[in-house]
Amino acid sequence: MSDTSIQTGPWAATPKMRSAAPVGPADDGTMRVDFTGRRGALFWLALKTGFFTILTLGFYRFWMKTRLRRWYWSAMRPGGHPMEYAGDPIEKLLGFFIAVVILTFYIGLVNLLLMFVSFSVFNSSVIGYLASFAGVIPLWFYARYRARRYVLARTRWRGVRFGLEKGAWGYAWRALWYWFCTIVTLGILWPRMTFLLEKYKTDRMFFGSARLYQGGRWPMLYRATLPFVFSLIALGASIAWVFYIDPVFDGDAITATQLIKELDDAMNGSWSSFDLLGPERLLLIPITLSGLLFGAIYYRWVSKRIMANHKLGPGVQFASALSGVRVTFIYVLGNFIAYLTLVLGLVSLVLLALVVFVGGDMVLADDIWGRNYLADLPRWISVVVFAVLYLTFFLLWGVLYNTFVTFPLMRHMARTTTLPVTEGLGLISQRDRDDFAEAEGFAEALDLGAAI
Repeated sequence: MSDTSIQTGPWAATPKMRSAAPVGPADDGTMRVDFTGRRGALFWLALKTGFFTILTLGFYRFWMKTRLRRWYWSAMRPGGHPMEYAGDPIEKLLGFFIAVVILTFYIGLVNLLLMFVSFSVFNSSVIGYLASFAGVIPLWFYARYRARRYVLARTRWRGVRFGLEKGAWGYAWRALWYWFCTIVTLGILWPRMTFLLEKYKTDRMFFGSARLYQGGRWPMLYRATLPFVFSLIALGASIAWVFYIDPVFDGDAITATQLIKELDDAMNGSWSSFDLLGPERLLLIPITLSGLLFGAIYYRWVSKRIMANHKLGPGVQFASALSGVRVTFIYVLGNFIAYLTLVLGLVSLVLLALVVFVGGDMVLADDIWGRNYLADLPRWISVVVFAVLYLTFFLLWGVLYNTFVTFPLMRHMARTTTLPVTEGLGLISQRDRDDFAEAEGFAEALDLGAAI
């Protein structure tokens, strides 16, 4: 986008905008984004703030999230200048209380009416429960949009604020409709939903006085679905081969009911009914399911890359070289490390609890470290010790998730993002500060605010 288009196009600069200080691009005209954070520093910050969160029974989580965001934001440096996060933990805490009060009244009243109608008309509570769950879905989308708007309003670069226009309910109803279209078309319109929802948010986004715009068309996202589609086809073909065309189980094609019966018999020690032909072919099922997981992660992030390459503003253009394979590797390895620690810790805790509280002649019970010491303590102290251990394992999970998932993802996204066109940055002026009575309260109350 040239200087002429900035002066005469839809983002024509006002005199106030032209008076802003210019921002110089790199020598090749492209502004790069650096990431200066270190994994070790993040580990100790997440560990310390997580410990305080447990110590305060969860109240410190608003300060924890604020400190983590400030750390991440300051580590991302477009053009060498760090991002700033200006969120206030007190603002988050009060917003959470406000949202809880509103949601308690809303959900309580709605549930009461739905259950009354369900019993009166259908003489059953099932319809009421289903309608109650469906009634929360619009709030979920509403909370997501509000959370994004709050984060953008508290994010600055070179002192200039980001912003997002009001439109949470519009986003919620569009999301419901797009999801409905995606489901009834068996996923064929999945890229359409992804693109239109992102366009709705991007077209209402500002950096200072400059409005951003999502270009492109939704069919361009279909190429990001190829790994998922191929994995889905492979899964269907594998199921058809091993269960119907050339059944692994000797005899005619086995039905789902028969398969469940065979597996149940096997779990009960009855192996006589099994006569497998090429059982190694059953490995195709978990392999293709893993391919589906890869395809879903790949689509999510590659679609972000494609749309990022079509985002632009007045004299500003974005570009991304994000690697779908690299992101998938980060997700799989990082989540494996975090959840393995959590699962092993909880399993060990359950076994120790069975030995201490149940006792008996369990194998190796006397060899478990600390068993005799805990058994001799008063019961309430033992319960407190186990509660602390339980919370500690979740603390470690959160620390490891930040260290091995969030950190490498943020670093990869930052270092693969560039601004090839930047001459319009010098024409951008400040925008007014957006006030939020409930901050991210709805997202926190609906458990959507745990992520950075």
